[in-house]
Amino acid sequence: MLDSPLAKIENLQVRFATRQGVVKGVEDVSFDIFPGKTLCIVGESGSGKSVSALSLMRLVEFGGGEITGGRVLFEAEGAARDLTQAAADTMRHLRGNNIAMIFQEPMTALNPVFTVERQLTEGLRQHQGVSRKAARDRALELLQQVRLPEPERRLRQYPHELSGGMRQRVVIAMALACRPKLLIADEPTTALDVTTQAEILALINRLKVETNAAVLFITHDMAVVAQVADRVVVMQDGRKVEDGPVNDIFERPKAAYTKALLKAVPRLGQGSTVSKVTDSGPPLLEVKNLTTRFAVKGGMLRRTVAELHAVEDVSFSLQPGRTLALVGESGSGKSTVGRSILRLVEPTSGAVQFDGQDILALDAPGLRAARAGMQMIFQDPYASLNPQRRVADQVAEPLWNYAPMPRQDTEARVAELFDRVHLPRDLLQRYPHELSGGQRQRVAIARALALNPKLIVADEAVSALDVSVQAEILSLFRDLQADMGLSYLFISHDMAVVEQMSHEIAVMYLGRIVERGPRDAVLRDPRHSYTKALLSAVPVPDPKRRITDDELNFKPNPSPIHKIGHDPGPSIYEEVTPGHHVLISDSGYD
Repeated sequence: MLDSPLAKIENLQVRFATRQGVVKGVEDVSFDIFPGKTLCIVGESGSGKSVSALSLMRLVEFGGGEITGGRVLFEAEGAARDLTQAAADTMRHLRGNNIAMIFQEPMTALNPVFTVERQLTEGLRQHQGVSRKAARDRALELLQQVRLPEPERRLRQYPHELSGGMRQRVVIAMALACRPKLLIADEPTTALDVTTQAEILALINRLKVETNAAVLFITHDMAVVAQVADRVVVMQDGRKVEDGPVNDIFERPKAAYTKALLKAVPRLGQGSTVSKVTDSGPPLLEVKNLTTRFAVKGGMLRRTVAELHAVEDVSFSLQPGRTLALVGESGSGKSTVGRSILRLVEPTSGAVQFDGQDILALDAPGLRAARAGMQMIFQDPYASLNPQRRVADQVAEPLWNYAPMPRQDTEARVAELFDRVHLPRDLLQRYPHELSGGQRQRVAIARALALNPKLIVADEAVSALDVSVQAEILSLFRDLQADMGLSYLFISHDMAVVEQMSHEIAVMYLGRIVERGPRDAVLRDPRHSYTKALLSAVPVPDPKRRITDDELNFKPNPSPIHKIGHDPGPSIYEEVTPGHHVLISDSGYD
């Protein structure tokens, strides 16, 4: 029956055994999932939303969890069975075939030693017994469905050869492969840019309509909830605090926690609280005609057959105490710009002047000294921190390397940095895995501040954080800028966050800056069609203003890979208003 639930969770209880004792992961949680409907579970890190989903697939047991109470009923082969009592063989048959999951972190969900094709076809051949050719054809169709550029080439690649957004789309394609009855999506769009996110949300909605599949969508982003949910369950500290239709949750929230989540959502149009800074003196950072290309090798001899034009003829300047935001889709080159400035990757040509120094002309000792004044905060703090060292030692490491001082003074400086980023000192001797995501990101910020730099390159530094934690980190960034006069090159795909942080915005597409200007000019009066496409795809935290398929009018991206000897030509800019530049020769968007 269409009005009966496909899955029914009743009074679920999950426990984890730790050295400190038994931890309650989920306590007495109940909800139903209906065919053709999307149920969103929303809450901050540690609320139990992912544990609930993993329990439905019995994957929680592989992470040290134990289902100690309740039932998980799933409609399969005409009968509802309790999955908590199902045999291992039964669960293996259901996973992937009837129930599929999109995991949040694609690098942990993908096998680094197998090609994309191998990983996409494995489930099809295992569960549906199709031929190798049929499985490959389906894999190609899936990559086209999730709008992965150059799908034929992607099939032959390994996960490390793809960007974060591309890897996430591969994971989504794997989950869709067997056309499951229930799709569990655990933060599937966290690492994606707004246009890709809009397309993926539309794709999941289309799947739901076309196959009558049920969707369990886990997220901390209330704007995404507004775009996809039919019903919402709000969780806090392992318990359900509120549930109801999506319109009721947004218009008439009852729980104080739900109200706090909605209040913390960054909204495009809220304005900004960044300090007003007048241009005075020479720029701190001046980038001229920066170009970074990577060799693409092919054939049995692995010869260079083409070049990836990651960054092409990029120019901008950044004044002291100001923030320039670089925005664009995954693969647009914005992270490569940040890495090229610090010479974490070597630029092909161009000039980078930082605080009066020619960075590209420095030898190794000179570059090492210059890097003390420019630091980088990476997107994933868990990957950028050493899991085997205490966080206090990692914050102290720049001091040991650049400014050795007595141990007592170093410890005092580290404690002071913890105070500055609002971390309690009792965390000093912990390891990264013992901290929350927001706490790890604060540790990364403290480490970047250790040498009192003048420039910080923040590469998607808040994209994976809960909205409340994100709001705290953004406030911290603004306070640090006001107190220390820091300059930020703020790399992000979240336009609402960019509005809160930036003085100026540069929009990147296929390695080039296609529009640049003051924040309000770019956001309120965008002139380039690509900028307009980015802004039109920003999810709005209002269920009545959902983005439809008809509004997603994106053009397929041309490839940034060019045969050897191809010259894309110079950039041609038009100054529309004072300080507001638009690229008028852009090979795709006009």
